[in-house]
Amino acid sequence: MSHTRVGPHAVMRSVVFLTAGALAVPALAACGEKDEAGKPVAAQDIAPAARDRIKDGGTLRWAVDAVPETLNTFQADAGAATSRIAGAVLPSMYRLDATGRPQRNPDFLESAKVVEREPRQVVLYRLNQQAVWSDGREIGAADFVAQWRALSGRDTAYWTARNAGYDRIEKIERGKNDLEVRVTFSKPYADWKALFSPLYSKDVTGTPDSFNDGARGKLKVTAGPFTVKKVDREEGDVTLTRNPRWWGAPAKVSELVLRAVPRDKRAAELAAGRLDLAEIDPEESQRVTLASQDKGGHGASAHGPGAAMTPARALRSWAVAHGSDEDAADEETTARKKRRKAIAKYTDQQAALAGFVVRKSLEPSFTQLALNGAEGPLADERVRRAVARALDRKELAGAVLKPLGLPAVPVGSHLALSGQPAYADGSGALGGQDTHEARALLADAGWVAGGPVTEDGTEKAAGSRGEKGDTSEKDGTKASDEDEKGDSGDDDGTYIVGEDDKPADGKPADADREQKKRTKSAGGHAAEPLDGKHFVHKRRDAAQGAYAPEGTAAPKGAAKGLAGGVLAKDGKALTLRFVLPSGPGSAPLRTVGERIARMLERVGIRTEISKVSDESYFKDHIASGEFDLALYSWPASAYPATDARPIYAKPVPGADGALSVEQNYTRVGTDQVDQLFDQAIGELDDKARRSLMRKADARIWAAAGSIPLYQRPQLVAARADLANAGAFGFQTPVYEDMGFLDKSR
Repeated sequence: MSHTRVGPHAVMRSVVFLTAGALAVPALAACGEKDEAGKPVAAQDIAPAARDRIKDGGTLRWAVDAVPETLNTFQADAGAATSRIAGAVLPSMYRLDATGRPQRNPDFLESAKVVEREPRQVVLYRLNQQAVWSDGREIGAADFVAQWRALSGRDTAYWTARNAGYDRIEKIERGKNDLEVRVTFSKPYADWKALFSPLYSKDVTGTPDSFNDGARGKLKVTAGPFTVKKVDREEGDVTLTRNPRWWGAPAKVSELVLRAVPRDKRAAELAAGRLDLAEIDPEESQRVTLASQDKGGHGASAHGPGAAMTPARALRSWAVAHGSDEDAADEETTARKKRRKAIAKYTDQQAALAGFVVRKSLEPSFTQLALNGAEGPLADERVRRAVARALDRKELAGAVLKPLGLPAVPVGSHLALSGQPAYADGSGALGGQDTHEARALLADAGWVAGGPVTEDGTEKAAGSRGEKGDTSEKDGTKASDEDEKGDSGDDDGTYIVGEDDKPADGKPADADREQKKRTKSAGGHAAEPLDGKHFVHKRRDAAQGAYAPEGTAAPKGAAKGLAGGVLAKDGKALTLRFVLPSGPGSAPLRTVGERIARMLERVGIRTEISKVSDESYFKDHIASGEFDLALYSWPASAYPATDARPIYAKPVPGADGALSVEQNYTRVGTDQVDQLFDQAIGELDDKARRSLMRKADARIWAAAGSIPLYQRPQLVAARADLANAGAFGFQTPVYEDMGFLDKSR
């Protein structure tokens, strides 16, 4: 699934409402009383098999989005492929298990523990005595020291993207022997297990030149089950081969090839025999599933796998994959000869895809609705909370996950996912869906139904971007399909939910549009009602401005379903600019975005949906703050006190006076949240640290800058005989165990 996604490592936020901190406190009393982490919502799906059932040799070809720009994971342009290569070729002191918890990696580490807390925290590492670099040198304290110096932030000649944790180290020294490494911290650091994973050789980290340039396109020295054989940017391949000096269980496959293949080309590459393993989008997942069902339902004939894929079955499969009705597809294919070639090609591909299966789980990441609190209506916490209370998060999760056969459970935390130690459902600090409460919050903020809207020739949007139409020209947005079908060419290029083209009083749509241009009010068409359970959450101790004061009445128009009353204040309609990506792989985000827009219209909030290219979505809109509402994903971390702080910390002015946002793109933060993160990062007691993280999460919920929605689906096409690989979920892949089943055993 090609959701826009970002990875954790930065800092800051804006517009503080103290009510958010005050409001959350009563709900937190029981946070530390029981473990609410639970278990992962979906189990991993990797076709586990014992090593003795896997044949030795062969090449595993695994799709990646792109050949990495660098092989140094600590540089700013490192990506997912960089991390995948590092996991296969470099030491890692800890790796994550199926529940997202860090576990000691015995191939490199015999033990690691905090041996002193006062006057300084000291961690003692005992290394595996067999652990050596590919050049034969023992892994030791010198490598730890070089990496610490490179990443500490003290030497600006090193071009590093992050230094979290390394900046807290005071010194590193050899222990009683060469296998012991003592790390002394200048101040307590709870997430010490995150350090030195991966660990680079001192040959890479020893000097700024070798760190900045030496490890970008090659790694001369490695220490994992594989080593880097070749990086071929022209062919789009990175080839890893077995490390002859590896002391652990030998890799089952002889070579691991990471092949750059765009998402929309992966089904074809799988069918062509150029890939064995690939993460795919839902549409291609459906293709692979249909192919494997055809094989399984009819059996393989003497003509090989998929021979049961008859032209009729191919047509039905093609029709489903392309969103057509089966009967309509029958009529089309008999009428249009040009489709016969496409179907014949599709038939051949489906026959080849019958040898693959789809392995499904949930990614260790979640999609959220981000609310830009920097300016406009969403600078008011009451409006942000009203947006949140209008949402049926369970319905939104179901829209994405149920069609894929995955559990549709809304995410209850900003800082962890179900199964991880820090997880607890903190959404009660904000409350569940409650349309009446949402309307009351808006009324308390001064947004009322039926008021006039100021006109200056064109409508003024109530969002943070000014005039309607300006954003369309500026961003190159395109009208939605609904607009294009009924538009005479006068539309401004955006689709406003609550201002559709349905005829009024029997008049043609064009006449109705002309009347709308001449006379504007805060009215609009009510959205189609959505089914969904409403969860009422009221607090008597809530401060005014967080929840509406008890007894506040909803607007009169709202009481009747806002059939004719979008809200307005000071002559401006309450309209929020909702930016969504337009690429083919982002269809699930658009589906969710459109449902959110309809939910918001029910409480009187119109949304101006702008669809922008995937390439510009994050850089030109999210990071720059050119949005009111947006959907994007964050990865969950095993170390939230370190990795999540930059995402939710309060923005502060930089040296030049400009607000430093770093990764807090909602621009919403509080001093209380910052203080809780600061306490948690230095808390060495696991239970106490979890309690602090859960308190921080409840306050983040209360501030309503971002609303977690659902865990992202993880869909992986794999050769049916490939074992120990697929939808890994939280777990770090064990590269040496992946391979093809030995059919003779």
